[in-house]
Parts: sequence; structure tokens; C-alpha cells
Amino acid sequence: MNPSEEYFIRELTRKLDEQINSIRRELDNLKRVGLLKTRTKNRKKYYYTNTGFAIYDELKSIIIKAVSTNETLIKDLQGMGEIIVLALSGQFIDKPTSSVDMFIVGDVDREKLTQYINNEIRTKRPIKFTVMSEEDYRYRLSCKDKFVSDLMNNEDNQIAINKMTLADIDVRI
Repeated sequence: MNPSEEYFIRELTRKLDEQINSIRRELDNLKRVGLLKTRTKNRKKYYYTNTGFAIYDELKSIIIKAVSTNETLIKDLQGMGEIIVLALSGQFIDKPTSSVDMFIVGDVDREKLTQYINNEIRTKRPIKFTVMSEEDYRYRLSCKDKFVSDLMNNEDNQIAINKMTLADIDVRI
């Protein structure tokens, strides 16, 4: 996940909480097939990713898919600001025909969000997302806005975060 980083064996044993012999054996296997390269600095052997490896992009994509579960995504997004509502649809639920893949209500750093989506999430097509203020969201709910209603009432969509209760929503009839 960090192709530009270099690690030495003892550092990896601490990070991975594994035995040194296991780490050494796997590093040697990965180096032998060409995925890793080594460099010696200060009498320490550092391992780093060979980004020129024949199937590097495919392996990275597999690892990202395995690691980037929706729980990881939710945790990462929460670090970008105050999220009141997060709805995942489209590509996140294997229904790519949806109008939006990610719907966020709250105050998030849009630049960080865009960077995260472009660099950390690998999908077949670009992720479509909408960020809306809490005030705008409440207004659209009160107007029974079709976009918001369809998104929030679709049983297929995953409402990952919902910090609003019905009592919080001022719906005028």
C-alpha cells in the first residue's frame, strides 16, 4: 500500500507482529519473484516495492479491493470532517447505474475527499459523489426532493452513517 516506503526486517516484525523468520522467508520469496527489491543503508537491508514488476498494478488492485472494505472507507471518511449522513450506493453496492455512488451530508474537506477518492479507491469508472450541508439536506427533506428521497429510501443503498433522527428533521407538511 506504500510503494515508495522502505522497510527493514525488524521494523516489519514490529508493524506486522510476526516472527522474524516468517518475515524473512516471505521477503525472500517476494524478492525472488521480483516484487521486492533491496537496498543497504547504514548496514541495514531495506526492502521496497518494485513498481516495475510485471503484474504490479494487478496485485495492487487486488490488495486495495481486499483492504478497502466499506468499514475502512467509512473510518477514513470520518477523519475528513463532520459527517452527519453517509449513504453508499452505485459502485459500492454493485449497482453502477445509480445517479451517485457516495452521498455525504456534513462538513468535510472536499479537497481531501477528492484526493482520497482518486488515489485510494480503485473502481472501473470514476466515483460520483455529492456533498451537501446539513441545512441544505434538511431543506431538501422538507421539500421531499426527489434526489434525496430516492437515495435515502432505496433499500439497496447502504446508510453507513446517520446521526439524524426523525425528531431532528423539521418536516413541514
